[in-house]
Amino acid sequence: MRSKIFTFLLLSLVFPHYMFHQPLIFVNGDMKLIQETCKNTKYYDLCVSSLKTNATSTKTDTKGLALIMIGVGMANATATSSYLSSQLLSTAPNDPTMKKVLRECADKYGYAANALQDSVQDLATESYDYAYMHVMGASDYPNACRNAFRRYPGLAYPSELARREDGLKHICDVVLGMIDHLGL
Repeated sequence: MRSKIFTFLLLSLVFPHYMFHQPLIFVNGDMKLIQETCKNTKYYDLCVSSLKTNATSTKTDTKGLALIMIGVGMANATATSSYLSSQLLSTAPNDPTMKKVLRECADKYGYAANALQDSVQDLATESYDYAYMHVMGASDYPNACRNAFRRYPGLAYPSELARREDGLKHICDVVLGMIDHLGL
């Protein structure tokens, strides 16, 4: 329960536009810090576009930017878990295999969100190795979902899920680049 409250508070403070469906606001703040930080990541464009749309990114340091990106990853993982749960409800009752795989995938994306939440605590204590480990774990959970589909040859891996998987992995790669830079 405590982790759900923490996630809600993080998302409501850092990402109000996700919660209230408000349009994104572009800020002309400290783009230099954002650009310098994003140069250390694998997906520069994703990094810059994610950070420049967040009003708090102009009032923070590199660790704060990493926390914002972790929040983006948590939002992605949570939204994917919710998406899978909704697919589970709409799956025909006569397809128990698909229901089983969707339930497993929803759980894996929930675990990814939890791992990212753990990395927030690690960053707060400057335990960069542990933060890196948790983000790596979050990045790997979608593989378990893909593997669940592979166990059943008749099930096709949905393209929407593949897109979401790539998104989470790219976000995690951005965070990992930031953590590498923080640990120097």
